[in-house]
Amino acid sequence: MSHTIAIDCMGGDYGPAVTVPAAFAFLRGHLEAKVMLVGQKAKIEPFLAAGADCAGRYEVVHADDVVAMDESPTSALKNKKKSSMRLALNLVKDGQACGSLSAGNTGALMAMSRFVLKMLPGIDRPAICPVMPTINGRVYMLDLGANVDCTPEHLLQFGIMGAMLAAALDHNEYPRVALLNIGEEEIKGNEVVKEATLLLKASGLNFVGNVEGDGIYQGEADVVVCDGFVGNVALKTSEGLAHMLAHSLKQEFSRSLFSRLAALVALPVLNRFKARFDPRQYNGASLLGLKGLSMKSHGGADAVAFAHALARAYDAASNQVVERISAKLAELRERQQAIEGAAADEQAEKENA
Repeated sequence: MSHTIAIDCMGGDYGPAVTVPAAFAFLRGHLEAKVMLVGQKAKIEPFLAAGADCAGRYEVVHADDVVAMDESPTSALKNKKKSSMRLALNLVKDGQACGSLSAGNTGALMAMSRFVLKMLPGIDRPAICPVMPTINGRVYMLDLGANVDCTPEHLLQFGIMGAMLAAALDHNEYPRVALLNIGEEEIKGNEVVKEATLLLKASGLNFVGNVEGDGIYQGEADVVVCDGFVGNVALKTSEGLAHMLAHSLKQEFSRSLFSRLAALVALPVLNRFKARFDPRQYNGASLLGLKGLSMKSHGGADAVAFAHALARAYDAASNQVVERISAKLAELRERQQAIEGAAADEQAEKENA
């Protein structure tokens, strides 16, 4: 179980044409891993011949239904109990897989993951946490869309979950945690952010204060915390800017013969730049706060991107992200109980004096 990932092969824009070849590419790079290919057998089988060298390390699990990309979470949860997405999550719940990965409907995956895997004690809502590049490494940012309206306590929980994910995957036991805000000063921001600042300061995390939007990519923190509304806007704005810059650069290099010659000279640098910030290598977002590991791939991912997401799921499972989050929450509960107990004793002494 500890090395097996359950894959929703039917999810995403391309289904088995991407997910199955990606699974074999992942297996070739992770010799201790196994996968369970969950989906409609008739649609998976045409792609299995390419994985002859992976025989014995994969299993096909038939699923009757598929969750449509535009299906409502409520409908998927109620009517698609035998879908590839649901069965992949069931395999995690039953202990046959250490994690699941789907490129399918995000809302449906969130609803099914929460229903099947349940929430960790001390966590109110799951959060979507991807990894993004910075000038000197990478940053984990959450939440990016699952929770639009958040309380200070929710932001504290996001900080804990993000810190444990960064600690596990980057082997950094004290990742820097920051709140996304409109200024670095503590007096900035709305009341939710201000109250969350106080909670994060007292959490025992390596909280470094507020970070502005430009600080995300400057590498000022290892984990950036925000609500899902702000996080999703920041993410989509960043993606749009990246596309605009790539398009503009292509236009400028094709503007004239001299520009095209300059492009040839600069090609090695451009290729290295493209490889460094290739979004495919950052594919795979964690749905944190659950009792089991559920991962989300971009719906339009190709085989390279989906294989990267599989590797991220495997790393998260191997480094016990769920267990780390649970242990940290227990530690914080004990600390809070100790503080409350000390306060009660002090009050009792005053009353008896």
